[in-house]
Amino acid sequence: MKLRILLPGICALLIAGCRQHPLTDYRPLDQAGMWSSGLEDLKKLDTSDSEVAQLVKVKQARLSDDACVALVAAAHERKHPFVSGDSTANLAAAGYTENQILEIAKADQLDAISGDAVALRLIGLSDNFVQFVLRRRLQKIPTLDMPQIARLKNTGLTENQIMEKIKAGMTDAQADHEVAVREANRNHAGTGFVRVHGRKPR
Repeated sequence: MKLRILLPGICALLIAGCRQHPLTDYRPLDQAGMWSSGLEDLKKLDTSDSEVAQLVKVKQARLSDDACVALVAAAHERKHPFVSGDSTANLAAAGYTENQILEIAKADQLDAISGDAVALRLIGLSDNFVQFVLRRRLQKIPTLDMPQIARLKNTGLTENQIMEKIKAGMTDAQADHEVAVREANRNHAGTGFVRVHGRKPR
């Protein structure tokens, strides 16, 4: 009878033990410059070896120890390991702040929108416009894709004009049409046919 009572408890302990990573090697993070306090915080989060490898990329991108811990905590809160080292490093290299990166991480969107977020910077858009687009993406509000935003900008529209079109609900298809019209008008500008009058032959 006692054995039957103990068996469920033993099984629960074994299952819990399998989910933990007591032998994780934190030395790569130590070598990457993480302080002991940060390592201790990661141990409390039961960080795995694979997560340590991802965090090394984050440290190499010069993010703080606190940011590393917060990234793992955000991933674990979403019930999955932290796997977005490359996406995080790319965002940092593009000039995004730790707060911006953590906002994206807490929405569980690091891998989903990092490419577009980096592209926004490469296009040369202002911080205000970038934040406007990112907020809409994080809130899952329909927003133009990056190629359409870039093409509209290249046709001469200002950021405020593009922003108003996005707020009005412009779709990618509508943006493509407007780009085509604006490019056609630009290409035909100044090409009106002028008749040249010469001397009549005798």
